Amino acid sequence: MTEVAEQVSARFATARQIADAVLFEGYVLYPYRASAAKNRLRWQFGVLVPPGYGADSGEHTHQRTECLIEPRAGASLAVELRFLRARRRTVQRACEGEAFETVQELELADRVLTAWDEGVEERVELVVPVAELLGEGVSVPFHRPAQQEKELLREGDRTVGRLLRRSERLDGVLRLTAAEIPGPYSTLRLTAVVENTTSWQPQPGAERDAALPRSLVSAHLLLGLDRGTFLSVTDPPQWARAAVAECRNEHTWPVLAGEAGRDDVLLSSPIILEDHPQIAPESIGTLYDATEIDEILALRTSALTEREKREARGTDERAGAVIDLADSMPPEVLERLHGAVRSLREVTGESAATAFDQPEQPWWDPGGDRSVDPGTDTVLVDGQRVGAGSRVLLKPGRRRTDAQDLFLHGRSALVEAVLHDVDGSVHLAVTIEGDPGADLWRAQGRFRYFQPDEVAPLAEER
Repeated sequence: MTEVAEQVSARFATARQIADAVLFEGYVLYPYRASAAKNRLRWQFGVLVPPGYGADSGEHTHQRTECLIEPRAGASLAVELRFLRARRRTVQRACEGEAFETVQELELADRVLTAWDEGVEERVELVVPVAELLGEGVSVPFHRPAQQEKELLREGDRTVGRLLRRSERLDGVLRLTAAEIPGPYSTLRLTAVVENTTSWQPQPGAERDAALPRSLVSAHLLLGLDRGTFLSVTDPPQWARAAVAECRNEHTWPVLAGEAGRDDVLLSSPIILEDHPQIAPESIGTLYDATEIDEILALRTSALTEREKREARGTDERAGAVIDLADSMPPEVLERLHGAVRSLREVTGESAATAFDQPEQPWWDPGGDRSVDPGTDTVLVDGQRVGAGSRVLLKPGRRRTDAQDLFLHGRSALVEAVLHDVDGSVHLAVTIEGDPGADLWRAQGRFRYFQPDEVAPLAEER
């Protein structure tokens, strides 16, 4: 089995890059400080809570993965369950003698320490012959005992404080079964269930924060066959679609992973992915915040004050690594993040010269339709023609606007362009009169947009 494990583990290497992104998705968000509001509600993906808490909380206690496999004779299945275990960190300041007192914040020369939940990666690994999964299958219980660690904090030869790290007891079980699928091919339905079985009973009214140290966080599975293939759940072959439709996946999303063109590794993820997902080659490292692109995060992180950076370094080692990465990034690396061309259409043959002389314009290019011109087009509003240069009163309606637009109700604006979209709707691009940043927005081509029934014409100033 050792040889099989090593063989499949090598195939996991590519998939593990994606799995790492899943494991630490949203782990610590910009601005990477424990005091930031969006870092106070953490662990949103793949959280499996103890059954005593999950019964009334609406949180999940298990994940269920089902997919189809085509194993060859003597095939073995390698399984790697990965999750984060929340370890609670308390900060204490040194007092007289050998006493310590718990504090909200402890400022050191190089960092500012605060209370924080650290994520410790855990794995449950096994290799099992596929034949043993038929029938009752295999159940693998796992246990993590409660632990407490102390770390003294020193500056020079003086003890200034300490960190207490507490991990709660955590129990779970991984169940694997397989069943034959009727049909012309040797196909099995593989079922993998991950369940939190921790016997913890919360106090009445306990908050989610109390359950997290006893939960599996960002839980996901890597599955690999040494001989055989997985069938895509997203895009199965025609003959297997009915059987795939009967697969029951709960709180997880299985996709083919690993190297492109191979189908012997599957990632069961708590977030939706496509088959064979990839990390962008331009990515400079883990920034943890998938709601932003690397370039924006790098620029924003570099703009943090020194005090904010020290607090981020004291929040978590991974947050500190992000700060160091942004501070040390050379200009050529930052420029590489600005954009990338994934593919180019090759132009060959007799049409090549014509294509270069008269390049085809895509449907979304404003220059592709000569019948419209944002700078000269007008639209009829309350019996008056409104176009670039017209003054209008903003009166955004509630049915298709947001809070920011509502704040502008009753303000006057200057129309910069009349735009037509591919659905036939008309939009007015405007700048707000009296806005000190209007010239900057205009220079950058950035405007606010309203439809004709959300404005009223104003008299032109003389």
